[in-house]
Amino acid sequence: MLFENIKLCITGLMANKVRTFLTMLGIIIGIAAMIAIMTVSDAMNKSVMDSMGSMGADKIEVFLTQKTYDEAEDREIKNKDRFSDDMIAQINQHFGSRLTGIALSKDIGSSTVEAGKKVYANVELKGLNPTALKSENLTLVSGRAITQQDENQVSKVAMVSDKYIDKIWGGDKKAALGKEIELPIDNKYYTYTIVGVYQYVDGGMTAGFSMDDITTDVYIPFSVAQMQVKDGDYYESFSVKAAQGVDPQKLCTELQDYINTTFYADNDTYESYAYSMKESLKQMNAMLSTQKNAFMAIGAIALLVGGIGVMNIMIVSITERTREIGTRKALGATNNDIRLQFIIEAMVICLFGGIIGIITGLIFGMGASKLMGFSGHASIGGILGCVIFSMAFGLFFGYYPANKAAKMNPIEALRYE
Repeated sequence: MLFENIKLCITGLMANKVRTFLTMLGIIIGIAAMIAIMTVSDAMNKSVMDSMGSMGADKIEVFLTQKTYDEAEDREIKNKDRFSDDMIAQINQHFGSRLTGIALSKDIGSSTVEAGKKVYANVELKGLNPTALKSENLTLVSGRAITQQDENQVSKVAMVSDKYIDKIWGGDKKAALGKEIELPIDNKYYTYTIVGVYQYVDGGMTAGFSMDDITTDVYIPFSVAQMQVKDGDYYESFSVKAAQGVDPQKLCTELQDYINTTFYADNDTYESYAYSMKESLKQMNAMLSTQKNAFMAIGAIALLVGGIGVMNIMIVSITERTREIGTRKALGATNNDIRLQFIIEAMVICLFGGIIGIITGLIFGMGASKLMGFSGHASIGGILGCVIFSMAFGLFFGYYPANKAAKMNPIEALRYE
């Protein structure tokens, strides 16, 4: 009986192709919108999470913050407020094997390297100690990385990005190795020997910007940065990495408490604040999921409109087929048979519309993601969910017209002109 109803339904739909397509159109648009939103959102979310995840879920950032935000008590930060080498050494000794190291960095400044007319590269000069360099998770494409020996010997060597090599050296990475890079910063010139080239990864953060204007990092040994920027061995921030098996969030809390009670209990204005990248990843994931659900709700509104359109057309269709309903009842069809016939018809319309909508949504979603610089696709679970959702819409919006048809009086239906 079920297969007969499906066959009868398809025959009826094929006999009115234009009306069938127009009935499906609302479902197609609604499902396509949801799939496209799902695809773009998942692509963006994956890009952002991968970018943040590359920083390391076991990474903990520590920086200085004011104890209160009362402007009357505000004062400029001084060296006595900053972290010192002695503090860093004590922290390292106190936590011992629970840390894999303490990452220290020093930003020297930004510069533009020119190599002829309209050929330039924007760079940011940074000094990193070996732990900080390791935490950058750089992929070496040529040459070597900065070593502990470079750090100990205060060697004036540098690592540059492949984007810098493309701009200044025409992409010839081997030719750049051993050559000097000269950076003018704040009326001073800093010269280093290029020993390595790393792969630049933008993490989706430069979408919409010209690749000619992006700024890449030039890394040098931390000891060199300390020597050249004589502002004392003081820091306003540093980061640590939790050892394997150590809970980063718990370590983060303990680290902040230890620093504040040991070094900042008597400080009138400043204290330390630590946060875990693991916690940041959780918060970011929750925020992105909320954003995705909001967009999906907007797409569901379009699908709701499509469902109402299906119900409207079904009511019109039943009115036109009143005599057919009367004839079937006269031949012995029960109310349940009539109800099932039209419910199946509504579900088939929504199913076909959902399939077309999924294909359309995937095309537009992947195309939009590619234009935005992301790579993504809708999940299998999301696609199956949309198929089930569209059939459920057919059942919900098809029930009222089907029930109306089932309750028709066969005598009056046969008299209908």
